Amino acid sequence: MAIKQSILVSIIFLTGIINGYGQQGIKGKIIDSENRAVLADVHITNLEDNSVTISNNLGEFTLSKTGKYLLTRVGYNEKEIEISNSEYVIIQLTLKPSELNEVIVSSNHIPKKLKKAVATISVLSGKEIERGNNFNIAPVLNRVPGVYQHNGALNTNRITIRGIGARNLFGTANIRAYFQDIPLTTGNGETTIEDFELTSIARFEIIKGAASSIYGAGLGGTIHLIPQNAYLNQTDATAEVSVGSFGLIKGIVNVNHGTAKNSFRAIYSNTHSDGFRDNNEYDRQTLTFTSNHFLGENDELSFLGSYVDLKAFIPSSLNEETFRNNPTAAAFTWGQAQGFEDTQRGIFGLSWNHKYSDKVKQATSIFTSFRKSYEPRPFNILDEDLFAVGIRSRLLGNHKLFNKNLNWTLGGEFFRDRLESGTFENLYLDFPIGTGSVEGERLSDFKERRTYYNIFFETNYDLTEKTALSIGLNFNQTSYDLDDRFTATAENPDQSGSFDFDGIFSPKFGISHLFTENISVYSSASHGFSPITLQETLLPDGQINTELDPETGWNFEIGTRGTLIKNRLQFNLALFRLDIRNLLVSRRTAEDQFIGINAGRTQHDGLELALEYQWINSKPLNISSYLNYTLNDFVFEEFIDGDNDFSGNDLTGVPSDVFNTGVDINTGFGLYGNINFQYVGSIPITDSNSLFSDSYNLTNIKIGYRLSAGKKLKFNAFFGLDNVFDEEYASQILINARGFGGNAPRFFYPGNPINYYTGINANYTF
Repeated sequence: MAIKQSILVSIIFLTGIINGYGQQGIKGKIIDSENRAVLADVHITNLEDNSVTISNNLGEFTLSKTGKYLLTRVGYNEKEIEISNSEYVIIQLTLKPSELNEVIVSSNHIPKKLKKAVATISVLSGKEIERGNNFNIAPVLNRVPGVYQHNGALNTNRITIRGIGARNLFGTANIRAYFQDIPLTTGNGETTIEDFELTSIARFEIIKGAASSIYGAGLGGTIHLIPQNAYLNQTDATAEVSVGSFGLIKGIVNVNHGTAKNSFRAIYSNTHSDGFRDNNEYDRQTLTFTSNHFLGENDELSFLGSYVDLKAFIPSSLNEETFRNNPTAAAFTWGQAQGFEDTQRGIFGLSWNHKYSDKVKQATSIFTSFRKSYEPRPFNILDEDLFAVGIRSRLLGNHKLFNKNLNWTLGGEFFRDRLESGTFENLYLDFPIGTGSVEGERLSDFKERRTYYNIFFETNYDLTEKTALSIGLNFNQTSYDLDDRFTATAENPDQSGSFDFDGIFSPKFGISHLFTENISVYSSASHGFSPITLQETLLPDGQINTELDPETGWNFEIGTRGTLIKNRLQFNLALFRLDIRNLLVSRRTAEDQFIGINAGRTQHDGLELALEYQWINSKPLNISSYLNYTLNDFVFEEFIDGDNDFSGNDLTGVPSDVFNTGVDINTGFGLYGNINFQYVGSIPITDSNSLFSDSYNLTNIKIGYRLSAGKKLKFNAFFGLDNVFDEEYASQILINARGFGGNAPRFFYPGNPINYYTGINANYTF
């Protein structure tokens, strides 16, 4: 009897354990497939009994049994999955471009719906990226209100946001950029994003203005490139080939392999173009690799690597007469020297996310990058070797204060790069025409060590169910160290030395309010600054100008975003004022020599409007249209350069206004297309406002056809025509150019005339 009782007790005990285990259920997490932000409020419907489970603030859920489930969330596409075992499951959802205001953005590291953000943030989804060609990033960015990219060639660009960066003569400055969590901005504030393969980018998140509580030195704003992430539970391969005007040939291979917990993606591209102009040949190969690894409920690892091998010849800018009469020509000296840039660059990063509890988690990234560049120019040959390392880490918390949600992030970023650079004589004039550049004696030999770190804090607090307050603070410290390794002479004094900026505190305040479920308003005030490059601190006598101050500014804005007319109309409207002090001016003292001076302040007043309307939204036919408009009223509030007083003049390098509109059409039988019209207003070319560029209009069209050959194989053929009406225009302006040797100044980069591209891609799912 005792034995029977013991057996019975044991059975009851084991049954209890089994039942207890079964009651734990199936656990999992739901994330954005691109930026990996966790997704709360996802409805998970069991398709057998229609029971519904909703994911919590951490994107987590618990299900009672296996089976088929339908996942739905506003802002994201529906997804049907089958869960067949009790293992921890990760589910990825893709965003729905027609409901961008509901999409979760993580640009401030505290994931939130875009409509609740306190700053002006533009999200460019894959839909916007795919509207045009896949070899030039400029048309994509130029459809964003407040953003304008000068585009002299595929490898010659300058990006401005709200007028910031317009005064940089070559390349992009005063704007920060990140490829996922890896900085693309060098230690002296220069940014290059145009070399990345466009099809490797899933979307852009662009913060306009000084988002200083998170990013220390982005006076104009921050551009996030979100890479094409690797997808779980999916294996497929895509191959694409396209051809076009001016000898364009491009090939792409995109491979993804994903299991339940690990995924890998590799994208290779090869692009060649002869170019519209002389000395304009372009060759680029890229390889991008991403992987995601979910190690359990609390830990995630991800890896990102990108390598670019580029050789691009440089036609440079033209004077007005040549621009009007012979736009295909290269600048004479650049053509004679056959100037080009030969660059290899790579970035690599490893990110670790760890959840300590339901209230606190951390995200840490370590990264490294390199760039080797060789650039023969008419006035000399530049040889550079850059290497950088860094770490970015933050804690994220989610708590209750007075029974209201309090989200916060506390973190820091440390970055150090080393640049070895030197110049050599270019002896092309001593050799027969057609020889091109020939390296001569060394002219300079520098080694720069550049270090910065910033510590940031930001908190979002729900004052009420509809009103949220955001407060942030950033502290940034930057320093340079220069070692002049060239033999000092009277003509070349020793320029070795160090330059340390004073630490800069940059606060941010913002508030947002939901008037209705679909309409919100927001307002913010934020401070930012732009670092001075070491070259700008150097005086002609070789000394470092310790009196130079970095540009600083306050960004004030008020805006509204939301949806109307049964969610068919999306709108975003922002009014802003950006007040910049210690305006830094690069004064040209020779063909390849500049010094920096603080010359006053500028005031940037503007309006940014974005509208999108769904005319027809059904499976047989989808028609939508969009309208984006930017109005810029940017002036020199105070600007004295030597004997010249330019106060009250318009800021150089920025169009007066930019207007974009277009129509997208998709049919249920595979045919799709779009048409885009862009107007760009006149641009002041000189600080005196004595010369302006002409305004211009561009019209681009693209049509395509998608075909499925069974369940596994899909085809997509497309044809595009850019600058349909063959407009003559300047696609980039070189402000305040000076002529040397009696030659006219070269202000203008001609834009491409009418040109086409066509191609086909095939996707196979294994």
